[in-house]
Amino acid sequence: MIPTEEMGLLKKKIFEAENLQSNLTEWKEQLFVYKFALDEINTKLNILNEEYQHIHNHNPIEHMKSRIKSPASIVKKLKRKGLDITIGHALEHIHDIAGVRITCSFISDIYTLFEAISRQDDIEVIRVKDYIKQPKANGYKSLHLIVEIPVFLSNHVKKVKVEIQIRTIAMDFWASLEHKIYYKFDKEIPDELRQELKMAAEAAHDLDEKMKRIRDEVDLIN
Repeated sequence: MIPTEEMGLLKKKIFEAENLQSNLTEWKEQLFVYKFALDEINTKLNILNEEYQHIHNHNPIEHMKSRIKSPASIVKKLKRKGLDITIGHALEHIHDIAGVRITCSFISDIYTLFEAISRQDDIEVIRVKDYIKQPKANGYKSLHLIVEIPVFLSNHVKKVKVEIQIRTIAMDFWASLEHKIYYKFDKEIPDELRQELKMAAEAAHDLDEKMKRIRDEVDLIN
């Protein structure tokens, strides 16, 4: 016969396991809708890209990648924000659960896409952070959008937030390198290397400007 104390601990563990399983199921069900939102956004972006290719003989999107944050990443972000770990807080306070990163050839393509996205009747632009016109202190450049898109489910419509980051190939290469260095040094980048990264960001911007001038010259010839 199991002692009363051990029986109490066993019941507690069973309850915690059942509660954890219930929470995981709820999280999966709630987060699944973000996949549908990404499907909607990706379809719209692909249509825009093909339209520009057909009409202007130029595709503004060179590459596109989408992702959904893992529950572990969401939990970490909630902790950083000092919030209780609940799906309700995740849905309300974390706006980049679903994300799309777009790379373009030219800076002008970034704003062309931004304007095209803003004109979509069923997309609402919630927030814009222009790190191209106002780069971060470390040299980071990109255009960040938080948009809200309706997802039509079987019995209701759910509005879902998606983060869209748009940058040039040069900006993306710099951001990827900075990200690797950031974690290589456990977020404490030496000052000398930090300065090198800042100079590299400026060089990437110069390259973007030079490529734009070359394209403009080619367009004039044609």
